[in-house]
Amino acid sequence: MAKKKTMAREYVWLQCSETGDLNYRTSINTKGGIDDKLKEGFSKYSPRLRRHTMHKIKRK
Repeated sequence: MAKKKTMAREYVWLQCSETGDLNYRTSINTKGGIDDKLKEGFSKYSPRLRRHTMHKIKRK
């Protein structure tokens, strides 16, 4: 019988810092803690503002 590997990844939402919209859902590696660069946020496209804005991690 095959063993199941434990998942070290977690699904999180990326929330726009200007509008508060949850635009993206992605998985991040949580094994060993979250990197500081990921905590700062990502520059992603905001459809409402029609430009790139900073998106921060939001857990539901």
